[in-house]
Amino acid sequence: MIIAWLPKAIANRDELIDYIAEENLRAAIEQDSLIEAQVNHLVAHPEIGHAGRKKGSRELVIAKTNFVVIYRIRPTVKRVEIIRVLHTSQAWPV
Repeated sequence: MIIAWLPKAIANRDELIDYIAEENLRAAIEQDSLIEAQVNHLVAHPEIGHAGRKKGSRELVIAKTNFVVIYRIRPTVKRVEIIRVLHTSQAWPV
């Protein structure tokens, strides 16, 4: 599987990390590294996230953070698409 970050997910991640960086650059870098490392596990183990709230989606809780990565698996094209990155305090998309 390959990882494909959709534009909305990239924007979400950038916004969240930029917000943290305003107060603590080191923490922002660490949080971003945790997201990247744990998302990369999806290459070999795309099912590690639990079934998502939206049909066809999965959710990967990023350990040691308050972030959840929402993704879908596209087995026919051997791709994992990262749809969103949300903070657990955010309202979830409908």
